[in-house]
Amino acid sequence: MYDYDLLVVGSANADLVIGVERRPGAGETVLGSDLAVHPGGKGANQAVAAARLGARTALLARVGDDAHGRLLLDSQRAAGVDTVGVLVGGAPTGVALITVDPSGDNSIVVSPGANGRLTPEDIRSAGCLFQGSRVVSAQLEIPLETVVEAVRNLAPRSRFVLNPSPPRPLPREVLAACDPLIVNEHEAKVILGDSAVGDSPEDWARILLAKGPRSVVVTLGGRGALVASSKGVSRVPALKVDAVDTTGAGDSFTAALACRLGAGESLADAAAYAARVGAATVTRKGAQASFPTAAEVPAP
Repeated sequence: MYDYDLLVVGSANADLVIGVERRPGAGETVLGSDLAVHPGGKGANQAVAAARLGARTALLARVGDDAHGRLLLDSQRAAGVDTVGVLVGGAPTGVALITVDPSGDNSIVVSPGANGRLTPEDIRSAGCLFQGSRVVSAQLEIPLETVVEAVRNLAPRSRFVLNPSPPRPLPREVLAACDPLIVNEHEAKVILGDSAVGDSPEDWARILLAKGPRSVVVTLGGRGALVASSKGVSRVPALKVDAVDTTGAGDSFTAALACRLGAGESLADAAAYAARVGAATVTRKGAQASFPTAAEVPAP
């Protein structure tokens, strides 16, 4: 019996958000809206999104002993996330500087702070969390060696889901554990590197799959998603909505996908559900504040 449907190993940041009419060019200054501060970070976002959907969720992360860290802990607990794995201290809480334009597109710069101090030893010390989790999800806003250690500590029947953001080349050991590897178009191209051939997501997915993951999902924004495994490659349609802010949409997609896979759904069905969760997310401002409950997810 698993204690958790999902263990998220990853980052926790304070999101400092400014709305802009357009992004500045090199050497240019533009005026923006008042500063808004929200709890964020890809790991913390995924944990809140999963808990909102009703999954038993735990977060393994590190925050600073500061106001931003307390904001993040409060948001996790309010969503119903178990924070027993959240470590405090070692560096200031990570911060993400986010600009959002009128179309809802965002640009993000992250200062890792305490996220960079989440170590392999922290992973080994949290063995009981890994043994009690049906699915483990990770991202790359924490050190890569910490993600490698997470893979090494998976329980025998646990499933590992990775969103390699920000993207970088991945060791074979990590790729081989991914089921699935979840990438957007930019992340796919970075991971493929010189292996990137063809202009279609289907081509990228097949080449990524050949690098070792058990399955691959390529998210395509307003064009839906694509899933690939040994059973073949198929498209998942998008739900048409009026986007307000895309911040956190990828995190809610990943969390929803991981939860549904843990519940035994097929990759295609889980991705279709995740696409609806992501669509609901972009209709509201902010990251964690925009994540839907299960009752708020649009019907197929």
